[in-house]
Amino acid sequence: MSIGCQNEKNHELLLSVGAADVDGNPYFRESSKVRFSVEGLEEMIAVDNGNLMGNAGALRYVHMRKECVMGNCYLCRMIWEDSRKGKIMKPDKYEIDMCNGPLAGKMLMFSIPLMFSGILQLLFNTADIIVVGRVAGTQALAAVGSTSTLIFLLTSFSMGMSVGISILIGRYYGAGREDKITAVVHTASALGLLFGCLMAVLGIFCARQLLVLMGTPEDILEMAVLYMRIYFAGMPAGLFYNFGASILRAVGDTKRPLYFLSLAGSMNVALNVIFTVGMRWEIAGVALATVFSQAISAALVFSVLYRRQDSLRLYPGKIKLHKEQVKNIMRIGCPASLQSILFSFSNVLIQSSINSFGSSAMAGSAAAANIEGFVTTSMNAFHQTAMNFTSQNFGAGKYQRIRKVLGLALVFDAVIGIVLGNMAFCFGEQLLGIYTEEGQAVSYGMIRLVYTCVPYFLLGTTDIFVGCMRGLGRVALPMIVSLAGVCGLRVLWIYTIFRYNRTLDVLYMSYPATWAITALMQMLCTIYVMSRMKRDKNVTGNIQK
Repeated sequence: MSIGCQNEKNHELLLSVGAADVDGNPYFRESSKVRFSVEGLEEMIAVDNGNLMGNAGALRYVHMRKECVMGNCYLCRMIWEDSRKGKIMKPDKYEIDMCNGPLAGKMLMFSIPLMFSGILQLLFNTADIIVVGRVAGTQALAAVGSTSTLIFLLTSFSMGMSVGISILIGRYYGAGREDKITAVVHTASALGLLFGCLMAVLGIFCARQLLVLMGTPEDILEMAVLYMRIYFAGMPAGLFYNFGASILRAVGDTKRPLYFLSLAGSMNVALNVIFTVGMRWEIAGVALATVFSQAISAALVFSVLYRRQDSLRLYPGKIKLHKEQVKNIMRIGCPASLQSILFSFSNVLIQSSINSFGSSAMAGSAAAANIEGFVTTSMNAFHQTAMNFTSQNFGAGKYQRIRKVLGLALVFDAVIGIVLGNMAFCFGEQLLGIYTEEGQAVSYGMIRLVYTCVPYFLLGTTDIFVGCMRGLGRVALPMIVSLAGVCGLRVLWIYTIFRYNRTLDVLYMSYPATWAITALMQMLCTIYVMSRMKRDKNVTGNIQK
């Protein structure tokens, strides 16, 4: 067969590996650009018998020279027709190639939307609190606040599952395992709906018993029960969004979850005002606004996944649990969930110690903790960045690149932690004044800020090491180290050092002390795990099966 192309020199081709989706339709991912001579093209077409569309598992030949399109070239004509029919895949502009090219810029592109997403969520939550407190009253605010710890405990499990989903998708994506990606996408969707429905049933029918068990005061119990029942009725949508956003972030798309959060959060604030001020639904209005905003987020994520044309496409009729992927998600997600739950228990112990200093100390600590949340959220973006970049490059077998990811993440996180942490302390009195006008409470809040915000980069360093090990598939080891170093040492500190030196300074010193020790332990563990990366991929982390 003679090609007869106007470009008599070389053709630049895109060599891609094909695979099949759940319906057996072929799709293709770019792997590399290759230059072939005209003779080479003739040989390839002869072997392929002119079947340029390819089949599942076959190689795809995509012409990249636009000036050849109008020539008398069989290959050019076929590909031109394919592109007009939309059969040739285009890379998603929202995704980031984590396995090739310079790392620093891509890591910042990934982390900055995550950072803004977390900060926006905190701002929206603050706006919710303001609306509830000023419009629905103090009792309504107390009722909402009384459910926060219980909601966190019940949703910590799903947060861990999101980590498992993100790591698996990233690892399979880096390895080019399109079939596995498809299985995880549909399993994650099924798990989101299943866990969401289970939590909805638990929250609706057991709300009163759980709140009574936690000692919720009688005067706000009914409002707290109503809020919790409505809130948990929206859990299927909430978990579907969380799992769907994890899928998008795993392939480098952190921008669209930010857009969705911005829209849903704005709707939440607006609906809060409408339901509480306009319709006088008070506590029920606050809960309904949250449920509606979660439904909007879930619908937006679904629309993106449903309209994709690759292995991440979600087919509603194909949503089911794949046994292998359920085990994988649980294996990674359960340790992360357990770590979050036990962390909350250790913080409860510290809070009980703070309570012994009186209401002013409690108010100052609560205000300072809210300020800390903005620093924590900013640093956590680099934890997720390290985890996702590590998982993809581990799947692709690019071990040297993983070491670079770790180094850059540590630098970025330290800069953010030091700058924002010290800014929070330097402007601490002004920031605390937003939350409370009591001078004594502000003074107590400043004591906490000096021991938490100034050395906050130590906590971020710990999280980077944890994220890297999670990306490598090691989830139990960092969990055990964190529980021993943070939870265990804090409990020991409270019952020994603090017991004989009962001051807020000594109590708050437990934070940087345990962060520093845990960071050192996690660093040693990370060095050990990274020295075994190749062996782990062949023995325990083999995703080529």
